[in-house]
Amino acid sequence: MNKVYNRIESITGNVITVRAKGIRNNELATVSTRFGKSLAEVNKIDGDLVSLQVFAGGKGVSTGDEVRFLGHEMQVSFSEDLFGRVFNGSGEPMDKGPALTENMKPIGGPSVNPTKRILANRMMRTNIPMIDMFNTLVVSQKLPIFSGNGLPHDRLAAQIVKQASLGDNSDEKFAIVFAAMGVKYDVAEFFRKTFEESGVSDHVVMYLNLANDPVVERLITPKVALTAAEYLAFEQ
Repeated sequence: MNKVYNRIESITGNVITVRAKGIRNNELATVSTRFGKSLAEVNKIDGDLVSLQVFAGGKGVSTGDEVRFLGHEMQVSFSEDLFGRVFNGSGEPMDKGPALTENMKPIGGPSVNPTKRILANRMMRTNIPMIDMFNTLVVSQKLPIFSGNGLPHDRLAAQIVKQASLGDNSDEKFAIVFAAMGVKYDVAEFFRKTFEESGVSDHVVMYLNLANDPVVERLITPKVALTAAEYLAFEQ
């Protein structure tokens, strides 16, 4: 049963504090303001004082706004319906497709025991010589790309996704989970159009946090993407 509170004790930047009992760390809540609803996540509990980080920021939040605790951590839906879809950094649809509500999984679950992991040794070919020869990628690898303004990071990332394969003689299916954080709208559109026009969208899942999206959402985006990757790897 959801717990609802109508008094916020304090508002400091993106963090609000309410007095509540029976709340767990990382539990989700919705904060209803005059501008609409925003998700918030519990990040500190001190007795009956519960601090939450509001995804949309503290602007517009007042002490009389409603805080409704949802009784669970951040969850997103995982199924084969993910392929070809575009989601925001919180796992909500950005395309015209329906919201996915089945097979909900919590993000940021426990790590796999290192001793139980299978050694990654299968090459993921990109047809980019400097990567394939000197910084070879393998199946199941996480590849972070950090860059500054004016550098061709968007073209490099798109080229890797477009050209990724398990080799000329392999017809084995594989998936790519693509996450971008803080990108401009035109860059996000470039990724979407590039993947669609090159025909790789059928095995790509996209999570896009735009530059004008809540900054707090960028903390969640990698967790959502990694949880999706783990689901596809272990259950599919």
